[in-house]
Amino acid sequence: MNSFISWIGGKKALRDEVVRRFPLSYAKYIEVFGGAGWVLFHKPPGREEEYFNDFNPNLTNLYLCVQNAQKELELKQQLGKAINSELAFRHLMQANKIPVTDIPNVQRAAQFYQLIRYSFGSACDSFGGQPVNIQGSLPLMDAVSKRLQSVVIFNRDFESLIRLRDGPDSFFYCDPPYFGTEDYYQNVSFTRADHERLAGVLLGMEGKFLLSYNDCAEIRSLYRRPEIQIEQVERLNNLRQQLEGGCMYAELLIANYDMRERFRSLPEQLIFTV
Repeated sequence: MNSFISWIGGKKALRDEVVRRFPLSYAKYIEVFGGAGWVLFHKPPGREEEYFNDFNPNLTNLYLCVQNAQKELELKQQLGKAINSELAFRHLMQANKIPVTDIPNVQRAAQFYQLIRYSFGSACDSFGGQPVNIQGSLPLMDAVSKRLQSVVIFNRDFESLIRLRDGPDSFFYCDPPYFGTEDYYQNVSFTRADHERLAGVLLGMEGKFLLSYNDCAEIRSLYRRPEIQIEQVERLNNLRQQLEGGCMYAELLIANYDMRERFRSLPEQLIFTV
């Protein structure tokens, strides 16, 4: 299934390649940098425990409201009053600066959802000025709400979450801010030093991890270890399609296990259904 939102760095175009490289067995699935959840929603639900985390409190508040059936209904009712205008967008940006509480807040979620949908590139910081049919997207929210019923949602720093849920039967999918794009994300303090901190935590864990990154020398150097697999994959470069049709963007998939084990053990048609 699809996500109900778009997000900076979302994995819609790469989700097939990511899920193909999941390990064959694990008891806990932890998505550390959740974002739009494209991989979570694409991954077939199984018997494993599922955890979704994002450090952006506005994003986790939105997920918590969608997860709760009553709050999701209230959220859709509020979105029925949405106005696609630059002036309304400015008011939403101002309201978004108020600190988020620990209690799921439907009004806050509705405001943030509008910021995502009405902003340029889903960055929430500039008005897109394009027609947007919010009402047309609400049926998908119902499906997402059902999918989230068995998912535990966290709002933690990545190191705190990894240490909390690490174990020999845990599998972590990590899609951090890409190297050199740290300033693109609002309400999230992720620095270049955090790339090194993330590498230190992942390389010392008990469980398995799969990591997606932009292909650059700095990231390759951080994970160049005998026990680590690094594989380059390509996807369409969405930002350059209007200028260069078919332009590709190179990404890295990095893991501390054999990323090809699923390919070797299963027929091609079963890779996405197990």
